Amino acid sequence: MKIDILTLFPEIFDMFESWSIVGRTVEKGLVNLNKINIRDFSEDKHKRVDDYPFGGGPGMVMKPEPIYKALKKVKSKDSLVIYLSPQGKVYNQQLANSLSKEEHLILLCGHYEGIDNRIVENYVDLEISIGDYVLTGGEIPAMVLIESIIRLLPGALSGEESYTDESHYDGLLEYPQYTRPRIFNGLTVPDILLSGDHKKIEAWRKYQSIKSTYVKRPDLLNKLQLTEEEINILEEIKEKFDRK
Repeated sequence: MKIDILTLFPEIFDMFESWSIVGRTVEKGLVNLNKINIRDFSEDKHKRVDDYPFGGGPGMVMKPEPIYKALKKVKSKDSLVIYLSPQGKVYNQQLANSLSKEEHLILLCGHYEGIDNRIVENYVDLEISIGDYVLTGGEIPAMVLIESIIRLLPGALSGEESYTDESHYDGLLEYPQYTRPRIFNGLTVPDILLSGDHKKIEAWRKYQSIKSTYVKRPDLLNKLQLTEEEINILEEIKEKFDRK
């Protein structure tokens, strides 16, 4: 996969591209991360990339010409241009799964009061928001997308289990995890996890996953097509909580 990041602050990504899973994935050659400084495409002698908005109002807007030239430099027929914007589709695991199958992503990071809307309307394929709040620029959202996408690439992690069991991958939250010591501040690990009975452990994890989702994010359950077994587990959990 190739990912081009169009930004005014490429230095922000210097440490990120060598960090943890991102760094290992880059080192393995599974992803090619490129930082493109939008300011390099400004023809202004002071390399300005912003101007006052037509119609007045606070702040500055990024000009269309430098962004267009930067896009033109890296875009190909396989490219998907994503603009990180608070007005975009809210990001989730399903979208991450879909984007991980793309060959070339171009992440456009806005700044100031945003970018000239002619770029959004005519040269952007998808607007994505990482949540219903506003950030100074698109760099942090771009990092969120990159990390969540490339960890799904074949070979990025030690094995498929590493991400298929995680929260949100199948729509449910992940089951609770424990490690040594077996007793911490008088608190013990559930006996079932020490039993060695993998079938019972798997059933316990399924139950706990559904329970965590019901307690913490019940809204997620409305979006899922549960199996008959999962529906029965959910009804059992609901009955226990309704009694409390």
